[in-house]
Amino acid sequence: MDYLKLKSVIEGMLFCSPDPLSLDSIRKAIPEASRDGIKKIVDELELEYMERDRGFNLIRVQGGYQFRSLPEIAPWIQVLRDLKPWRFSRATLETLAIVAYKQPVTKNKIEQIRGVESSSPVKNLIERELIAVIGREELPGRPLLYGTTKMFLRIFGINELGDLPKLPEIEELDI
Repeated sequence: MDYLKLKSVIEGMLFCSPDPLSLDSIRKAIPEASRDGIKKIVDELELEYMERDRGFNLIRVQGGYQFRSLPEIAPWIQVLRDLKPWRFSRATLETLAIVAYKQPVTKNKIEQIRGVESSSPVKNLIERELIAVIGREELPGRPLLYGTTKMFLRIFGINELGDLPKLPEIEELDI
């Protein structure tokens, strides 16, 4: 397959996919293309869409690539799709931040950091599929361990947890 055809196929796959596509999933669909060749094309597309003055970009998210509308056009998309933006209480945002930065973390540790009971925010985040139980700690009573989900990465436009902004204040506290 020639370069322009391959680029067109990859662009079409990215456009049609409701979920982020990894380089490996693209390669699986186009086995004759090399992973490096696919990466080069995706990087090129990412740059092209960034340079065009359009209502969407190709971004890296959740370990793959996906077309995303620009944040500044969200109000019109919400009207079109009759979407209500998620509203988070301060307690829920605090809890989500603690889980994101301290995972895997127990509810007891979350409460210790926040200084208040956190059952409701944890339940809310689980219902929205932003955090999930990822195991049990090896302590008496085997408390549940919580971590963020792929939905968390997708909703917040994060490629991987290492892309979270560094918070030196939290690291210095050693909580």
